[in-house]
Amino acid sequence: MIEKDFVNNDNFLSEGIVEWSSPSNIALVKYWGKKYNQIPQNPSISFTLSKSSTTTSVEFKPKKNKANSIGFEFDGVKDHEFGQKIKLFITNIEKYFNFLKNHDINIKSENNFPHSSGIASSASSMSALASCLVDIEKLNSNQQDDSYYLKKKSFIARLGSGSASRSIEGPITLWGESKSYPGSSDLYAINISEGVDQIFKEYQNTILIIDPGVKKISSSIGHKLMNENPFSKTRFSEAKNNITKLKNVLKSGHLDEFINITESEALMIHSLMLTSSPYFILMKPNTLEVIQRILEYRRETKNPVCFSLDAGSNVHLLYPNIIKPDVQKFIEDDLLNFCKSKTCILDSLGNGSEKIK
Repeated sequence: MIEKDFVNNDNFLSEGIVEWSSPSNIALVKYWGKKYNQIPQNPSISFTLSKSSTTTSVEFKPKKNKANSIGFEFDGVKDHEFGQKIKLFITNIEKYFNFLKNHDINIKSENNFPHSSGIASSASSMSALASCLVDIEKLNSNQQDDSYYLKKKSFIARLGSGSASRSIEGPITLWGESKSYPGSSDLYAINISEGVDQIFKEYQNTILIIDPGVKKISSSIGHKLMNENPFSKTRFSEAKNNITKLKNVLKSGHLDEFINITESEALMIHSLMLTSSPYFILMKPNTLEVIQRILEYRRETKNPVCFSLDAGSNVHLLYPNIIKPDVQKFIEDDLLNFCKSKTCILDSLGNGSEKIK
């Protein structure tokens, strides 16, 4: 599909409210660096989470005045600082939803995890909002099949946040055109869970909250800095190669190779932050301490645990469901000592956005 396929010219007047919940995700092969209009410099693969999510409702009704009204409320706070970003986003996507021009909309959104701290809150929030908007279109036109609406949700989510494209479906998704995956696209993510070894479909992800605060450098700035990074071309090539490698690993269930790819990808992204100009550091001392203890635990126990990092200081601990009791004891006895207020999120793989009403 191409961009113009997602333009909807239906002109309807209706009112109602829709509500969707959508999860965050953790990239295994990372997306870091983009072209114009949220097009990725390289494809990425992620695990869709199940518990770390954003719930968003959109109330829509025919506009009362010449100019339509856009209201936004986040975690119960009206006129939240995110509001301007959301309003700009809505204005920018009007051509894909004709109904936005003649309806007032009121958006309410809330997270069940810390936002802007490196747990991909933009992924969950933008995918939840995109799910609501596409659902309104579907309720009032329903001219396409479900496959089209899934792609459009991912397409619209991508325009708000690149990683959000990967949260619409699950448990494993790919965003970005790749020769290894026929049907892949830079415009939207696809579900690649079919044919994957069962061990990955039940994978666990415990998010160790090193610092719940807002990170000092936004991901958007980090992506822009990749344009001038001296190692960018090498990075994009390596990511494309890792997509092919990970595809084989996901089918075979080879955990040692899975660990190698996942951890090297996490460290590579943060090394690119260190080599940007200006450079920046998102990891904290306790981030490194937790990583070191995970490596020691794996050497001592032979349990196939590994870490990943998003664009922040928090550590994602990934492990098969079969060793969950042992790993959770390790977390409680050791790793929580390095987490803010001994906080973690016990998460696992999920299936993407879900309609609430």
